[in-house]
This record gives sequence, C-alpha cells and structure tokens, in this order.
Amino acid sequence: MTRRKKAAWRPKSSKPWNDNRTDIVSPEQMKNANLEKYYKMQNILPAEEWNAFMERLKMPLPTTFRVAGFRETATVLNDLIKTTYIPTLSNAIDGEEVEPPAQLPWYPDGLAWQFNVSKQVLRKNPDFKRFHSFLVFETEIGNISRQEAVSMLPPLLLDVQPHHVVMDMCAAPGSKTAQLLEALHTPSSASTGTGTGTTAIPPGLLLANDSDHKRTHLLIHQSARLPSPSLLVTNLDASIFPTIRVGAECVGGGNGTRQLLFDRILCDVPCSGDGTLRKNVGIWLKWGVGDGNGLHSLQLRILQRAMRLLKPGGRIVYSTCSLNPIENEAVVAAALRSMPDFMLVPTSSSLPSLHRRPGLKSWTPAFTFGGKRELQFFATYSEYVAALGEKDEKKYTESMWPPEDQSEEAWDLTRCMRIYPHLQDTGGFFIAVLEKKALETLELKKRQADDTAPEIATKKPKLEEDVVLSDAAGAESSAIPTPSAVKEEEKPDVKGGGVPNNAKSLPLNKTKGKQSEETGGTFKENPYTFLSPDDPIVKACIDKLHLIPSFPDSNIFVRNPFGEPARSLYLTNDIVQSVILNNDYNKIRLMTAGTKLFVKQEGAKSSADDSEESNSKFRILSEGLPVVYPFVKPETVMDANLVTLRSLLEVYHPLCENFQQPFKDAIVARSSGCHILRFSEEKNDSGSLTHELVLPIWKSSVSLSLMIDKKAKSALSLRVFGQDITTAGREAASNQKVRATSSGTSIAAKDEETDQVVIAEDPEQANDSVNET
Repeated sequence: MTRRKKAAWRPKSSKPWNDNRTDIVSPEQMKNANLEKYYKMQNILPAEEWNAFMERLKMPLPTTFRVAGFRETATVLNDLIKTTYIPTLSNAIDGEEVEPPAQLPWYPDGLAWQFNVSKQVLRKNPDFKRFHSFLVFETEIGNISRQEAVSMLPPLLLDVQPHHVVMDMCAAPGSKTAQLLEALHTPSSASTGTGTGTTAIPPGLLLANDSDHKRTHLLIHQSARLPSPSLLVTNLDASIFPTIRVGAECVGGGNGTRQLLFDRILCDVPCSGDGTLRKNVGIWLKWGVGDGNGLHSLQLRILQRAMRLLKPGGRIVYSTCSLNPIENEAVVAAALRSMPDFMLVPTSSSLPSLHRRPGLKSWTPAFTFGGKRELQFFATYSEYVAALGEKDEKKYTESMWPPEDQSEEAWDLTRCMRIYPHLQDTGGFFIAVLEKKALETLELKKRQADDTAPEIATKKPKLEEDVVLSDAAGAESSAIPTPSAVKEEEKPDVKGGGVPNNAKSLPLNKTKGKQSEETGGTFKENPYTFLSPDDPIVKACIDKLHLIPSFPDSNIFVRNPFGEPARSLYLTNDIVQSVILNNDYNKIRLMTAGTKLFVKQEGAKSSADDSEESNSKFRILSEGLPVVYPFVKPETVMDANLVTLRSLLEVYHPLCENFQQPFKDAIVARSSGCHILRFSEEKNDSGSLTHELVLPIWKSSVSLSLMIDKKAKSALSLRVFGQDITTAGREAASNQKVRATSSGTSIAAKDEETDQVVIAEDPEQANDSVNET
C-alpha cells in the first residue's frame, strides 16, 4: 500500500500522456449546474448536440504533439515518424483495439499528431515503448512540442511572413511563440517559389511579452529551443504596453526615430479557461460566472492596446480557451465599436478540414448578487443597473452586452470561430481575426481633429504617451541618438572594444532589484552592449571560425555594461538591434534579445587575457549553428560519415588517431579549436541518415568532442542508429537493470511503479487556466 501511495503522487512536470486519473475530480463530480444553465441560456449549440458536447467534456483529452523546429528539420523528423515508427504500431494488443497516431487533418504539412493510447499499452507493446522513447528524447531537445490541438490554431491564422514585425502580447509559456518563430524563419512561397527551407536571419522580428515575471523565464526557455536573432522578450502589462521606438531607417527611411508598429499581433489573452475542462478538471468544482465577467475589462484593454500598435493593413488574432461570449464576442464587438478602422476577417474558409462553429450574435450576461450562487440573467445593461441594490457596486460595463446595431458587415460576429470538444475530439477555443484597413482606405476618410470614436471605459488610466504613428507619418526627431547620430567622442572607452553607436541609449540599470507591482517580480537583467566589428574578440571569432565577410559582425553584443565578452557573445538582426539601441531596456523590461551564438570553451583563459590565443577559444554554440552555418566558408567544413558519427557518440573524447581514414588524416591536420562536420545522407547496416546533418566539434591536441549536450546525443543516436549508443544511454540502461534486479521486479513493473510513461508536460496547460489571471 505504501508503494502505491507514493506512486500516485508525482511532480506536475511528470504528467502522463493520457492521464486518466480521477484523484482530483471523480466522474460523478464532473457536473456544475450553473455552468450548464449558463451555456444553455447562451444557445452556444443546437439542442440536439448538447448531450454529445457534455459527454465529451467529461472525457480525458487525447495526446497531441507537434513536430517543431525550423521547416527542414521538422519535415525530416515527420517523415521519420511516418516511415519508421507508425508502420510498426499494431492495431490490436491483447485483444484491445489500438489506433496508431494520426496526423491532424487541418495542420499544414501534417506536422501535428494525435493519439489516445493508455499507459498499459505503452508498457506492454515494445513498438509503442520504442516510439515513446523516441518522443521523450525529441521533446527534451525541443524537436517535438506537446501542445493541445486547438492551441496550435492562432499562430496559423496570423499568417506570419519572414519580413513581418510580430508581437505575442501574452506569450508565456511559449508554445505559440515557438510557432511564430518557426513561421518567421520559413521563407514564404511568394519569395522562394516553394515555401520550404529556412531563413537563418529573417529581416522581421518577434516581440514576445508576458506580464508574469516568473513565467517569462519559462517563455525564454521554450524560445531557446529555436534560437533566433529576431527575438525579443519583455515583461510588461500588455494592456498598457509602452511605445517602442526604432531608427527611422528600419521603418521606411529618414532620420531620427519612429514608433514601432506591428504587422501581426497575437492576443491570446488570460481567460477563465473553461474550454480546458477536459484537462483542468478542477474547473468543474469552482466554475462561476464571476471568472469571465471579471476578466472582460482586462481582455478588452489588451485588445484595444494591440489595435493601437498595429500597422494599417496589419492583422490581429484574438483568442481564448474559454467558451464564454463575455470574454469572446463581447470583447471583439466592444473593441470594433471603439475603433472603426478595423474589420473582422471571415475564417470559414481557413483550414478547411477543421470543424468549427460561427461566432455568436446574441448572448445574455448573468451575475450573482449578495453572496448567492443563483444566476440572474439580464437581457440589457439597463435591466442590470436597475436590479442593483443601494450597496451593490456597479462594476460591470455596457460592453458586456451584445451591440444593438450589428448591421455593418465588417462587424459580423459570425466571422469569429468557435471550437467545441465534440466536433473533433479537442478542447474548447475561440478565435477572431481582425484587420486594420489599409492606409489607402484610411486616407480616403476625413478624420476629425481628434479620434471621434469613444473608448470603452475600462477602469484603467491611459498611457501618458499613447500616440499611434502610421507609416504615412513623417520621421520624428528624437533625443535618443540613432547609430549615425552618436559622435565618435561620445563612445565610452571600453576594454576589448567600445560600444559603437550606442553611447547613451544603454543606460545602466538604476532600478535594478526594484519590485514591480504589475509583473510581480524584480528586474535584475544586465544591459546590452554591442561590440565594434574591430573588437579583437569579434575579429578572432570571425577568423578562427572561418566566417565569410557578409556575416553581420556589427550585430554582436554582450550582456554587461562594460563590453567585456567574458563567456558568451550574442547576435541580433538589424531591427532588433535598433530596438535595443533606441529604448531604455529598464523601461521596456527587456528580458532577453537575439540568440547566444559563440561561447568560450571550458578551460580557456580568463576573458581579461586579450591575447590572440585566448580570443581563439570561442566556439559556435550547437543551438546557434543553424544561424551561423550559412556564413561558414564552405571549404572549411569537414565531410564525415556514419562511422565517424558513431565514434563521436559512443565515446566522450575519442582520440584523433582512432578514427578511420580519410577522416583521420583530415582531422589531425586541423588546428585546435572549433570545427564543423557535415554528414551526408547515408544508409548502412548500422544506421540510416536521411538528410544532411551538420554538427560542431572541438578539437584539442589529441582528441575530439562532439559539442552537443547529452540529451541531444541520445536523441540523435535513436534517430540514426535506432538505439541509444551514447555513454550516458548505456549507463542509464545498466543502472535500470541493476535497480530492477535488486528489487526483484521486472522493467515493465518498474515503469508502472515510477510512472515513467511520460513526456514533457503540455506547457499550454499553465497558460489556459484561470490561475493565470
């Protein structure tokens, strides 16, 4: 009994793929009279679908995962799943019918999968166990993302292109942010003719923001799996997001700075989360109308702020994991009434294989008074006000009710999209796509001196600086210097290289450690100091790592106020650099920017040593290799085969003299330091490599090291050789056998006891809960 009790508890991060536990809420407890009464009153579904809808809400959610990473890597991995693993998965195990994983029919290129397999099947069937191990390793290194199916939809409808300036306003924990990064790095079919391949340094940017300080670190961790020079992460209240300025050269030309406006904005806002009942079963016990009613004002402010930050012709996707029209259609309608320059985009033809329902045009808000749980419905706002007692606070606004005039086609709320669990065995979700009318259309309208559209009162003070600049606006002068405006004598004298073009735009963190009421955390980040292309460290990296002249050496920065590259060098693209140079990183609470590209190899001399030998100790970080590889001189890349790869995986530091020819002579002739190996497509008796692979190595005087972490090595080994041949993998297998033998228990029983049939928890689960508010 004691062992079973211990096995029943596990950390939140060890949530199984198909969690059928009912230790939180039993099936008998999966009911809520107010919830049913409320949604029946809203007529969200035809009466004949209600029972199917409720039954599906009480069933566990299937496992869904997405093949992540940039397009070429994702396609290769997806083909491996289809050709190597899926054909081996049986349809019947011990008489139980089991369907193998199936691709989600609506996800582009079939890169998303769904299956519903119990832990018992995973343990009993060796093919499923092998597939599960593959998924575990690929998830740990970021090539696979466990993500609820409906959570994948908003980034798809945003239609991000590599040149777009994109914002994710409520980004944590980062699954949707990762999708946006993938889109930013995928060349469009219009530019390439194929839509395949990868843009190593896209010209656009993605600004990912979240108001929760702790959750921004999870966001950064998720985003690090897809290293991008185009990424910024901020920690701000989205409803009062400040003005970001960039050099005019980044937004049409001219002098001075301009406000940064966005081509695409994702507003996946905090919500009550009742669309997640299938996984957050605790909502059955605590659901109430107050959750959605209380969030309406915040959701509206966030959407309105996004609308002010959007370029003419730009697109916003507003989404929630709630079924409540107060959080959905009411917010969209109120925002459209306050800003007539926007329109709803029809979504019925998008993703044709996706089953959905149109948005609602009518609904009836409900409230509880005097501590009573009984719902009271009010058809109009005036009825609600009349029902208030003398001591009742009028804390809700008229924006929560349906608009009286819905005749304008651009405001047709049926253009919104509702996803219900019984339609395609998913969670519940709401999506609206808004577009700002193009500049040409706006110029035809005669604007009054001030914006005549009244803003909905939402109990939040306006920003001191809340001016929206369009692309037609002239260039503004600014006290913040642009790169060309900073005089040479203003540059600080910094050891190892100055801070070019950036003397006064990188203030030291005077508020370091200060508690923020809005974000609930302290801001203790180091400043961003760009290095000169003439810096000895930068020149040494370019020379020793064999980079071509087109490498953007002026976009390298370090994270300290003195410009001393003690350990790591980072890279941004031009527009991200402009954001950093033209804004106080304290005020915008900039958590991270760009991607870490070069790191100093362990054992190298101190960064205070500026000798050429010390400068040459930097290597290309494995995660940054996709970014820098297009700039590596082709003739310096070494060719290798599967035999060489096997040797590098099996031993931590194989000796150079132990490799086979011709690789042995080639590597012996190379100098110590970082080198790049290229493995071409190859298949033999021991393994199969279906695509070209490039990996970084470090050569010491007598041995080599494959510069990827242990988990990445294990995943690569499983992918190429069908088993974990790494030192860490062999040690783990040996230890598992020893534990099983000493306890007198089989490996399968041990798996059951420790509940090892898991992969990483779906990070969106934390995002889709009412707790986020």
